[in-house]
Amino acid sequence: MVDAMALLFAFLIGVVCGLRSMTAPAVVAWGAHLGWLHLEGSWLGFFANKISLVLFSLLALGELVADKLTFIPGRTQPGPLIVRIIFGAICAAALAVSGAASPLAGGLLGAVGAIAGAYAGYTYRTRLAGKAPDLVLALLEDLLAVGGGFFLVSR
Repeated sequence: MVDAMALLFAFLIGVVCGLRSMTAPAVVAWGAHLGWLHLEGSWLGFFANKISLVLFSLLALGELVADKLTFIPGRTQPGPLIVRIIFGAICAAALAVSGAASPLAGGLLGAVGAIAGAYAGYTYRTRLAGKAPDLVLALLEDLLAVGGGFFLVSR
C-alpha cells in the first residue's frame, strides 16, 4: 500500500509541475532540506543541496511572477511542455524513492501527471477567461500548485 500512495503522490507532483514547472522542484528541494523526503544515497540527493534549494526557490518565485506576463509562451507549447515533463518525471522519481517505490514507475507517472497538469491548467485558465480576472485565476492556480506541492512532500 505504501508503494501505491508513493506512486499516487508521484503522479500528483507531476500535476503540480504541469501547473508551475519550477514549483515542483522547489518544493521537492524544500522537502529534502526539511527532512520530509529521504533521498540520500540516490542520484536524486542533489535536491537536498542548499544550492539546489536556493536555485529552485528563486526559479519558482520568478515563474510565479512571469506567469502573469502576457508575452510568456503557453505551457502547452512544445518547449515549456517538454520542460514540465522532464521536471515532473525527476520530481516524481524523488517522491517515489523517498516512499520506497520504483523511481522508474514514479518518473513515468510524473511525466504523465505533468502533461495532465499542463493541459488542465490551460483549460482552467481559458475556460474561465472573461468570467473572472486572469490575475485572480492565476493566483488561485499558484495557491493550488504551491500548497499542493508542499502537502505532497510533507507526507
